[in-house]
Amino acid sequence: ARCQCKQVPRERRNCGYPGISAVECRKAGCCFNASVPGVPWCFSPKVKKVRKVCPNDAPIRINCGFPGITAQECERKGCCFRAYPAGVPWCFYHRMTEE
Repeated sequence: ARCQCKQVPRERRNCGYPGISAVECRKAGCCFNASVPGVPWCFSPKVKKVRKVCPNDAPIRINCGFPGITAQECERKGCCFRAYPAGVPWCFYHRMTEE
């Protein structure tokens, strides 16, 4: 992703070899920016940051429990618990979102 390549030049970690082209660099899954002399032009992208969230949209919940599961039992399984609305899972899996 483009945002993974936005880095302070001093934080760049080399990802290529001397003289690598922009095309070769990008084919290797790396970022390329030749605007700053003295730092790697072909460099490793930042690691994607992800976090777990409990979805608010009830229809997309994926069941993680069983009928009658308590909030404590559900949370021990590492899942989300919301005892509303009726007709959807109350114990459900987190979703991963990128930051």
